[in-house]
Amino acid sequence: MNIRSKSILLLFIAAALWSTAGYLLILVDWNPLAVTGASSLFALIPMTIMFGKPQLIWKKTGTEHKRSIAPIMAAVCYAATLFTFVTANSLTTAANVIMLQYTAPVYVAFMSAFLLKERVRKQDVFTVAAVMAGMLLFFLGDMDTRGIWGNLLALVSGATFAGLAVSLRIMKNNTELRPADAIMWGNILCVALGLPFVIYYDFPGMVSWLGIALLGIFQLGLAYCLYVKAVKHVTALELTLIPIIEPLLNPVLVAIFAFQVPGMFAIIGGVIVIGAVTWNLVEKHRKGIDT
Repeated sequence: MNIRSKSILLLFIAAALWSTAGYLLILVDWNPLAVTGASSLFALIPMTIMFGKPQLIWKKTGTEHKRSIAPIMAAVCYAATLFTFVTANSLTTAANVIMLQYTAPVYVAFMSAFLLKERVRKQDVFTVAAVMAGMLLFFLGDMDTRGIWGNLLALVSGATFAGLAVSLRIMKNNTELRPADAIMWGNILCVALGLPFVIYYDFPGMVSWLGIALLGIFQLGLAYCLYVKAVKHVTALELTLIPIIEPLLNPVLVAIFAFQVPGMFAIIGGVIVIGAVTWNLVEKHRKGIDT
């Protein structure tokens, strides 16, 4: 396997780990902001083992400060993605959250063209349009206030995840800063912001702590270790298009183990979203498009 093929494989494995989020969050009975902070602390364990302690993302050379916006934005987008994703799961179904978060390619397609100068093809535009159409179906089946707020947060999570992908791709040619450092600082930011909620709310039971530990170590820590290793060898759009396994597995696992089945409109919307993304990837592979 060439390095690009290995990177794509790493993304699929990362997506498989990400897909466990919906079920693991159901195990946790605690404030979502506290959950985010605690799970981010556990996420630092595998990342520190693999990459060592995080380097500063604000470099100082002699009397000059070398400022890099990309890693700072990546850390902020990562933290925002986690907080909105976990909170959204407490307000709507896991299937809705993951499918709506998967609108990230919509935002990436536009950001890549302007910020990364990565070519966006006609089939990418078609995919974006199909994703937006599928996204609208979620709101047809969830008109209660609780569901709508969860769906809106899931959309925000998709936008911030897109910002993360683009920020990490901007860093690809920067030899002084590693993508892993941005993710690790993002986790540290989550821990800092989540700490007040950890202290304020009573500690949950053992089952909840097991869910939090699994979320942090595997669903976040190990998954993002694989994700950042693949960053330099795929496009920003592919960073959000390739992990189609996540929205496929996430609601399936939740439906099997937690009996949480999405509505008909959400299912149709999800099929449109995943179908369009899958078609895009198959067509690129058939045409031999690597960028």
